[in-house]
Amino acid sequence: MSSQGVKINPVIPSCMSAVIWGAGQVLNKQYFKGLIFFLFQCLFVGVELFTGNYFTYDFVIRENGGFFVKGVWGLVTLGTKPRQMTLAGLTEGDHSIVLMISGIIAALIFFIFIAVLCWNVSDAFKTRKEYNETGKILDTRDYLTKLWSSMFHYIVMLPAIFLLIFLVLMPILFSFLVAFTNYTKANMPPSNLVRWVGFNNFKSILTLSAWSRTFVGVFTWTIVWAVLSTATCFFGGFFQAVLINSDRIKAKRIFRGILILPWAIPGFISLLVFKTMFNGQFGPISQFLIDIGLTQTRIAWLTDSGNPNLARAVLVLVNLWLGFPYFMALMSGVMTGISKEYYEAAKIDGATSSQEFWNISFPLVMRSTAPLLIMSFSSNFNNFGVIYFFTEGGPINPSYQFAGYTDLLISWIYKLTLDQQLYSIASVMSILIFIIVGSIAIFNFRRTKAFKEM
Repeated sequence: MSSQGVKINPVIPSCMSAVIWGAGQVLNKQYFKGLIFFLFQCLFVGVELFTGNYFTYDFVIRENGGFFVKGVWGLVTLGTKPRQMTLAGLTEGDHSIVLMISGIIAALIFFIFIAVLCWNVSDAFKTRKEYNETGKILDTRDYLTKLWSSMFHYIVMLPAIFLLIFLVLMPILFSFLVAFTNYTKANMPPSNLVRWVGFNNFKSILTLSAWSRTFVGVFTWTIVWAVLSTATCFFGGFFQAVLINSDRIKAKRIFRGILILPWAIPGFISLLVFKTMFNGQFGPISQFLIDIGLTQTRIAWLTDSGNPNLARAVLVLVNLWLGFPYFMALMSGVMTGISKEYYEAAKIDGATSSQEFWNISFPLVMRSTAPLLIMSFSSNFNNFGVIYFFTEGGPINPSYQFAGYTDLLISWIYKLTLDQQLYSIASVMSILIFIIVGSIAIFNFRRTKAFKEM
């Protein structure tokens, strides 16, 4: 601890640190801490100066701006000079998407420095205020020791936080911003510049009949698919778990091993096998139905545009095969953990097996698995693999924009992005999916008993 005889208004060192980082700490006799903050300012200013050319008479941001200034300029303007194709190749110019990504990175790093500045100003103010009240100031060693003990968890998480910022947050921000541009194959950089268009893309989705009809149709089927696929797998697994845990079943390990096989086999292999079996031209299922006299012609299970519900029903059935073993294994473990005393007490009271199930097993299993049920709903809402690899979104719907009868929002986004290069519309759909799934998940999760007991 160190002390001094003069009391100073805490605003003075905080203002000094706002202008020259660490100056307030120096006034508070914390020289090493002040040096650290000053080095941050030198790094901030140095990066801008050494990456730009500010010592010129004809200064232009596009040509001479540094990392932060040019980054913000690029993010705001998305470029001013497109590149032209000549006999010698592409001319010098701006790439709007590169400028957007560079601007996002510059903005994120800038906000990190702003956070350090706020910490610097706040520290100078609080330190001087504490001295005015107690007459004591922590020296640098004591301050670092206190900081390490009080902020240990955050300090340890710093590397992970930085990775999350640049590997998770940055792509999310990029996808979000693309929704407010005209980034499509008609405005593809670098020969064209991308421009900000505000909420025009959102208006197109909601007001233009072709887009709105496709959105409503695909969104409705996505909700139906998420509910059906989640419910069938959940209750199918629950039913199998009840059977496996029944005292009447012998050789439980053998049956449990057999029923877990669909989960153990890679899903893509199972999907390819089922796709071959349900092939309308040479699939064995259609041939078998003809052989036994149930049908006269082959059934186009996955491609009949006149009966799209047939393909949807097959999808739900195949997804049940792929998904029920997970819930079966999960619920078997939960049911094994239920105390036998509950069932013994129920039998003493004369309860039947059905009453034991509905009043003991079902409520306790639901209480433990409700959060996972919500996560499964969110996963099925974005279940790209089953849809794309099994039906590729078919059968074809001529009234939809680049979507089929079994396309989910996520598979529609895939087609809009890779097949049609409508990146801005696809980004709008991603935002809508995030809002819808996030809202449903949060609402339901907060209503579960597992959340209330956390």
